[in-house]
Amino acid sequence: MAQGIILAGGFSSRTNNNKMRLSIDGKPLIIHTIEAMKPFVNKIFLITGHYDVDIRSIVKEDEKIQIIYNADYEKGMFSSVLCGVKNVTEDFFIIPGDIPFIYASTYDALLEGNKPIRFPMYKGKEGHPLFISIKLKDKLLKEPIDSNLRKFRDEQDKEIIQVDDPNILKDIDTMKEYETLIEERK
Repeated sequence: MAQGIILAGGFSSRTNNNKMRLSIDGKPLIIHTIEAMKPFVNKIFLITGHYDVDIRSIVKEDEKIQIIYNADYEKGMFSSVLCGVKNVTEDFFIIPGDIPFIYASTYDALLEGNKPIRFPMYKGKEGHPLFISIKLKDKLLKEPIDSNLRKFRDEQDKEIIQVDDPNILKDIDTMKEYETLIEERK
């Protein structure tokens, strides 16, 4: 098992509203992301920011979900990564909250890998989630707040895991991407 960090601290500026609240199959987007990850982790740290109050009205904390407000969310996504990483105590996944339908087989494959950093690839394209060994926690926390996860990932001993999961590539940044995802699910 591992722990999970779900990033939900942004402005959702390209959708002009809180995209974590967008309804898919009768549930908010963020709930789908949580439910996809939950069977593979002992704990989820949901990192909020701009829409903290709104997300707290959707997601209820319990023994497996802890919501953490990132006071530095305006400094970008990597600030939310660092906020989450401070809390982990074992190997962990990181995924943006707008990537809702990762297959169970993808999480399984990442857990079964060997290197300290693992990420999935589908048809030659890199996707999410990212798996990071707890051994890299301190090194990651030393990264400057204006860094990014890809830069850190690419400097480590990493393993690309081939998966048959197109959803590793499907994030929702715009209303068009949301509408496309809804159409695909019909």
